[in-house]
Amino acid sequence: MRTSLYTLLASLLLMTACDSSKNDQFDIPLEPYAVSSMDGDALNVIIEIPAGTNHKIEYKAETGFSNDTLLGGVTRVINFLPYPGNYGFVPNTLMDKDRGGDGDPLDVLVICESVPSGTRLAVKPIGALLLRDRGEIDTKIIAVPTDSSLRVFSPENFMELALEQDAARSIIEAWFLNYKGPKQTELIRWEDETYAWREVRKWRLD
Repeated sequence: MRTSLYTLLASLLLMTACDSSKNDQFDIPLEPYAVSSMDGDALNVIIEIPAGTNHKIEYKAETGFSNDTLLGGVTRVINFLPYPGNYGFVPNTLMDKDRGGDGDPLDVLVICESVPSGTRLAVKPIGALLLRDRGEIDTKIIAVPTDSSLRVFSPENFMELALEQDAARSIIEAWFLNYKGPKQTELIRWEDETYAWREVRKWRLD
């Protein structure tokens, strides 16, 4: 079963994979990203890593969007299948280490067509994946765009994700458990959209 899931993921991502080898620096202004965590009933997300790439891209206030680098200045590339969704963060959130967080903004994986780094998306959380990474709890919000025209599958909540797209849920789980290498992250559990919103309220700064 696990093998078939990986085969399905590989096939899907090969169709959307993009060549990020030339994206050493992203010339995107910083000011527009001082935005609120929410926009009405929607959650705001700033995309760092487009779906379908293996290049690790991060946003930093002092430099903007750039390829993350390892010691020696080597560009960091994920040694696994490409990102299965658009990966980013909720602006104006911080998972404070003093309260059990990892010291970073709240992470979000948005399931939709690949969008460029720096894209701001209004999304609807449909679940949360809780992992343990280097001894710290690392929460990944799973979301879909609020704009239905941008969606690529139908789940509106965690129950529908589990019942209608459980293969997709399993692929997301398997990806996060393996993208850093074997046994680098540990699965704690899945939670629903109510828990995801509770995490947003817990860590938001605005």
